[in-house]
Amino acid sequence: MFTVLYDRVLVWSRHRLATRYLIIMSFAESIFFPIPVDVMLAPMTLARPDKAWFYASITSLASVTGGLFGYLLGYFAFEGLVEPLITTAGYTERYIQVNEWFKEYGFWVVFLAGFSPIPYKIFTVSAGALQMAILPFLLASAIGRSARFFLVAGLIYWGGDAMERKLREYIDVLGWIVISLVVSLYFIYA
Repeated sequence: MFTVLYDRVLVWSRHRLATRYLIIMSFAESIFFPIPVDVMLAPMTLARPDKAWFYASITSLASVTGGLFGYLLGYFAFEGLVEPLITTAGYTERYIQVNEWFKEYGFWVVFLAGFSPIPYKIFTVSAGALQMAILPFLLASAIGRSARFFLVAGLIYWGGDAMERKLREYIDVLGWIVISLVVSLYFIYA
């Protein structure tokens, strides 16, 4: 299933309406879409390096907007709509863990989820269900998502084809390294 979606996203990245697809995918990925938007952002940036910062900007904006939609779903429709979907999708244990992280770390959890390969969508819905304050949620989302997408666009802009291949190969490792560093720094300074 994921290979088919991944291949479809690569086809979308070369389409004449790719910018629209990027916006739609960025929005949807913050709520339910399983493939990270980086797989579309990277080839689009590679094809048009002159638009790297534009692509990173619209990806960030659409993703944060999707995150807000996920937040509102969690806030207003958790019990009737979202909770049964979490159970059906087999995310119950992840959701319980996310709740614990929210209670302990709040803003930082959203920031790290926005930047890392952790499924951001779980955190957007959870933030709403747990009624996290909206302004810290939006700020953490905007910083985390923008940092991630500008990093991807920048790496592709400066590194070209070779960087795109390496980024795809090591994206999970890089994300976990960044999370480890941020969490370590948090505990050192807390």
